[in-house]
Amino acid sequence: MEVIVLASNKRRLFLIFLLSVVLFRSQKFTHVSAVNYTKPHRQVSSLRAERIQKHLNKINKTPVLTIQSQDGDVIDCIPKRKQPALDHPLLKHHKIQKAPTRMPQMMGKERSDDVKEAANVLDSAWQMWHVNGTRCPKGTVPIRRNTMNDVLRAKSLFDFGKKRRSIDLDRRTEKPDALATSGHEHAIAYTETSSEIYGAKATINVWDPKIEEVNEFSLSQIWILSGSFDGPDLNSIEAGWQVSPELYGDNRPRLFTYWTSDSYQATGCYNLLCSGFIQTNNKIAIGAAISPLSTFKGNQFDITILIWKDPKMGNWWMGLGDNTLVGYWPAELFTHLADHATTVEWGGEVVNTRSSGRHTTTQMGSGHFPDEGFGKSSYFRNLEIVDSDNSLVPVHDVKILAENTGCYDIKSSYSNEWGTYFYYGGPGFNPRCN
Repeated sequence: MEVIVLASNKRRLFLIFLLSVVLFRSQKFTHVSAVNYTKPHRQVSSLRAERIQKHLNKINKTPVLTIQSQDGDVIDCIPKRKQPALDHPLLKHHKIQKAPTRMPQMMGKERSDDVKEAANVLDSAWQMWHVNGTRCPKGTVPIRRNTMNDVLRAKSLFDFGKKRRSIDLDRRTEKPDALATSGHEHAIAYTETSSEIYGAKATINVWDPKIEEVNEFSLSQIWILSGSFDGPDLNSIEAGWQVSPELYGDNRPRLFTYWTSDSYQATGCYNLLCSGFIQTNNKIAIGAAISPLSTFKGNQFDITILIWKDPKMGNWWMGLGDNTLVGYWPAELFTHLADHATTVEWGGEVVNTRSSGRHTTTQMGSGHFPDEGFGKSSYFRNLEIVDSDNSLVPVHDVKILAENTGCYDIKSSYSNEWGTYFYYGGPGFNPRCN
């Protein structure tokens, strides 16, 4: 898309028309619901605009190459040593780790022919910005450019790129990350063990759940947790796929990461929207749209995510497939996770705002209940954890939890091919959903 500069006031209406055409054309690449994901025009004071632009200048680094994605995203290729992560005060003297000292022991498994795993497609167009064939050069990392509109969709500049706290820390129960306060609802499997945990892995199929309100989201992810659930020091590392109109301005499922070291209060953010996560891969853009997607009664597309702690350097690495490294969360960012994890969760989360006085129709996973099974429901399969020997160990005993089973549910099982797995999700509002 060409950049058009119109100095004349008389031609501003023409610019608005052109932008509307571009936005309309960009919707053809994936399903778009009837929801208007753009907030009504509101006046922005010059002081606020100045503050937002200053923040954007900080996180949008100067690229050596810019790639225009067919879905409207702009991907900047940023020199690896100038990426936003290294602006963090705790990483002032951090030396980028090129690769982990040792990968966890991988365990090969037979797969169904109608499941296409991400490990086989990471070199093809599995993210939408890959379609035109352009890639970021070596020595750079691809970063999705952020805009003024992205920030304006957030509640405030402070809230931009952050999860709203989903729990009331004073009313926390012993159940992990699963109280349906602030509208957050879950369908998760989790494991708690007396042994130290150093990572987790799972394969997740990717869908495009429909979102009713712009400030709601639907995600499917792995949580690596340590610290106190009833205090301000919970550490969390998260990765998966999500649909978030507020964060991205559309309803496309996107690869994402998250971290916090203080129970989602001030530290951490999604993707690379603040300093922290260090990216090392020049072919994967965190926050970019995923394609193809699973289809109802059709082909299933899934991605395998592995998160583990490097046994020598202590950094928490993220991998896709069996051998593709994305980057890492430096050990300096954390308190409890600087040592090890105590809990792992796998599953889905949505926000239900009850904006119309009832549960919204925001879907989790495929939007279908788990009892519908393969090809219809969402799944996590081959659940594994990383032990103190840096070995992947199949998980045999998981607990499952869903706060409102009439809206979203979860059912776990075991098979020789899929190991421990579960189906999860649901449509949100329906006759069974309160």
